[in-house]
Amino acid sequence: MQTTLSEHHTETPPSAPAAERKTSGQQNSPWQNFSVIRRNGAVVSFEPNKISVAVTKAFLAVNGGQSAASARVRELVEQLTSQVVNALIRNRPGGGTFHIEDIQDQVELALMRSGEHDVARAYVLYREKRAQERARTAPEQATPNTPALNVTDNGVVRPLDIDRLKETIEAAGVNLPIQIDNDAILNETIKNLYDGIPAEEVYKSAILSARSMVENDPAYSQVTARLLLHTIRIEVLGEEVSQAEMETRYAEYLPKFIKTGIENGLLDDKLGQFDLPKLAAALKAERDNQFTYLGLQTLYDRYFLHVRGRRIELPQIFFMRVAMGLALNEIDREARAIEFYNVLSSFDFMSSTPTLFNSGTLHSQLSSCYLTTVSDDLVGIYDAIKENALLAKYAGGLGNDWTPVRALRSHIKGTNGESQGVVPFLKVVNDTAVAVNQGGKRKGAVCAYLETWHLDIEEFLELRKNTGDERRRTHDMNTANWIPDLFMKRVMENGDWTLFSPSDVPDLHDKYGQEFEAAYIGYEEKAARGELPLHKTIPATTLWRKMLSMLFETGHPWLTFKDPCNIRSPQQHVGVVHSSNLCTEITLNTNESEIAVCNLGSVNLAAHLKPGADGAYELDHDKLQRTINVAMRMLDNVIDINYYAVPKARNSNVRHRPVGMGIMGFQDCLHVMRVPFASNDAI
Repeated sequence: MQTTLSEHHTETPPSAPAAERKTSGQQNSPWQNFSVIRRNGAVVSFEPNKISVAVTKAFLAVNGGQSAASARVRELVEQLTSQVVNALIRNRPGGGTFHIEDIQDQVELALMRSGEHDVARAYVLYREKRAQERARTAPEQATPNTPALNVTDNGVVRPLDIDRLKETIEAAGVNLPIQIDNDAILNETIKNLYDGIPAEEVYKSAILSARSMVENDPAYSQVTARLLLHTIRIEVLGEEVSQAEMETRYAEYLPKFIKTGIENGLLDDKLGQFDLPKLAAALKAERDNQFTYLGLQTLYDRYFLHVRGRRIELPQIFFMRVAMGLALNEIDREARAIEFYNVLSSFDFMSSTPTLFNSGTLHSQLSSCYLTTVSDDLVGIYDAIKENALLAKYAGGLGNDWTPVRALRSHIKGTNGESQGVVPFLKVVNDTAVAVNQGGKRKGAVCAYLETWHLDIEEFLELRKNTGDERRRTHDMNTANWIPDLFMKRVMENGDWTLFSPSDVPDLHDKYGQEFEAAYIGYEEKAARGELPLHKTIPATTLWRKMLSMLFETGHPWLTFKDPCNIRSPQQHVGVVHSSNLCTEITLNTNESEIAVCNLGSVNLAAHLKPGADGAYELDHDKLQRTINVAMRMLDNVIDINYYAVPKARNSNVRHRPVGMGIMGFQDCLHVMRVPFASNDAI
């Protein structure tokens, strides 16, 4: 990588005249109250446009020069820059100072969360390379023992309390598998401070210092998390509180939190009807120490409730709020809430993101994914787009079946015109996903499915390409190919494949297996006789090669298979599976009156290991059974408590009551048990 984001923001030397660092047009800039601290201690103006330039260069370094003209890259750079800036200024809307490491970290997080893993990886490696170069070239410096530094706290200047800072760092390193180098963290923290620094920036410097040592040993991730937790406690409780005091403070704070949440329109009034002292006594403060840095930072950024930007949740409060929201309809609510809290806070089981976002809130949309079938008329199409927006608003992921919509050049009886096909509507779906970004917490997420016999399939394959007409590209949504077995048979036989408009072959959508094959061949014969003028015949292998080429080039459309999903479906008696969901793990039937819903959570297998008789680890089946029983009740409660933005989703969810219980930590278990991944023992 030829440029680094971390350095680019500070390319202008500190000795440059002010006119070179700030143009006259920036005098009234919205960023004029923000500054950046460079590694040498110099303070320069904060200029987000430099972040944009550097991110662009980062993409160029990985993807090559041709990506510079890509609208996708331009849009992505814009989004990433906005995310970084918003994350930086979230807690200091009136102005403040960022350390250069703050900007680095937020960029790294944004790249990872956007799925740009190659760019993120190159960026991380480049940061490390630059850090090593600085370490080699930096002159020997004396260890700062007691520098004369002052901090600014609510407008009051006071001396930096070195002893308290040292105590906090030492407390973050207790009960870990290695000896933490507290002095190294302290020295690095002090090195990055300056006289008059805001008090809250001191601990941010400590967090960055500890985080830079994670590469030396993973245990430093927990140290970093505990330092971050210290700053979160200051924000939530309004003062510095040690971990040792939290058992008492948690018990005191839970009733205050519920009251604050209800008063600010965040929490359901029913939460105030629980026996709060009983629930408060069940909180386990020591479980805060389980977090690694990235996990806790993600909770802080996305999950903790806030009032006008100020967080009002702490980790154990968060888990109890989720548990209370899932126990609202229980007879013994307190006992169930404590039961649910224990499996969540111990990481034995984790509910899905929408459940964690919304449980206990006024709009408790707790389900994970929604599957819809789009009907072949304008009202139905825009109803589907509206439903997408309403479901995405509260963090639902979306899978849309677009196969029924007629193809390009199909006749429209109502207007005596020709259809524009599926693609223009998918562009609207794409832009809706961007506009309705799950309440500002994460990107909207949708996947469109189209069967391989649809006449628009060739253009559908190109939706994610970086070249071509941008009006017919969807860079922000996913696509999937819904493939019947007959197509794969034709590929194997080097046979031909015929594409149709669903308006001419409407029953193919609801058929699968031998019934589909017989109907499809019948339509091919009609097309050969000239009875279906709108069709196209191509070699099946040509289409297959294009499908694979697009998959390698863009990662889309995904290959999903219609017949196995239907033949193995346990719900054949209630309809046909027309698509999967955003993550392609759910196969549920959909129709014009039902939007299929999936309600998800995952059991953490790694938390269910125990030492066996011979000293080797084995799965604790008794604990696993207890966890699964509790988790299944939580998932079942989701269906009844859920806030349904669309009536068709309620119809489906209450009728079929589908739940999906996944597993995580499988490979961690194999590692601990010393079992090779590709072995019969692993199976």
